[in-house]
Parts: sequence; structure tokens; C-alpha cells
Amino acid sequence: MRTVIYPGSFDPLTNGHLDVIERAARVFDHVIVAVARNESKQPLFTLGERHDFIRADVAHLANVETDSFDGLLVDYVVRRGACAVVRGLRAVSDFEFEFQLALMNRRLNERVETLFMTPRETYTFVSSRLVKEIARLGGDVGQFVPPNVVAALRTKFAAKPA
Repeated sequence: MRTVIYPGSFDPLTNGHLDVIERAARVFDHVIVAVARNESKQPLFTLGERHDFIRADVAHLANVETDSFDGLLVDYVVRRGACAVVRGLRAVSDFEFEFQLALMNRRLNERVETLFMTPRETYTFVSSRLVKEIARLGGDVGQFVPPNVVAALRTKFAAKPA
């Protein structure tokens, strides 16, 4: 079975993330969407909330699961028996960082391959950071994230002063 890891913070999950997950699910036998535990980033949503978003929005994909990890990604890939890591590239500006990360991961473990996938053009400008900022300012993010994430963003920002 060919398993791939799609790691990220997914804070929050966007339609661009979902597009990459759905396409990876067509290429690989098993896709693990691995939510990175990195509290230094001060996520808006808890690890549990991020898992819930992913589970709800990939429920129609039988070969996709969600998990979380901390520590080195290459160690997690080996633990899960995956053959590769999928990373999304939205724009050329993402490439430099992602390429550097892929090369470092290869240096740490040359058996871990990194594959880059681009989302549909519709989502190339969408980022979790921008979605949170628009939602915080009261804008409509419905075209960028699934409905459950829209509702969660409204709830989060209704409880926080702008």
C-alpha cells in the first residue's frame, strides 16, 4: 500500500488544502493528513478542532485519515510507513521555502521523498493566514473554506475583540 503524508498546521483548513487532499487521494492508496503540533505558532484553533475540520471534510474519502505529530517530519513518515510527503505549492513564493524544507528532509533521511502539488488556480492565493485576517475583520470567507470552518471562525471571532 502506498501511503503519503500531507503535513501542515491547517489553522484553519482551507479549500486549497482540501483540493490537494482530494487529488492526493486519487494518486495514493492511503493519505494521512498530519496536523503539526507546533504551539510556538499560537494556533487559533486547537489541535482537536483542526482534526474535527479535516475529518468532517474528508469523510467522503475512504482512504484518508487524520493524525497529528510533533518532532521531525521524517521520523513521523518512517513511523507511519509512508513512501512520500506531499506539500502544496500555491505560488512561486512558496517554492523557495518548500524546496529548502524538502532538501533538509532529504538530508535527514534520503528515503523520504517530497512531492509538490499545486491546488486549482481558484485557490492559489488562499492561505490560512489571510483567511483568519479576513474573518477577524468581519469579511466573508465562505468561498475559501468549508462551511464548518466558516461557522467556527465566526464563533472564534465573535468571542474575541477585534
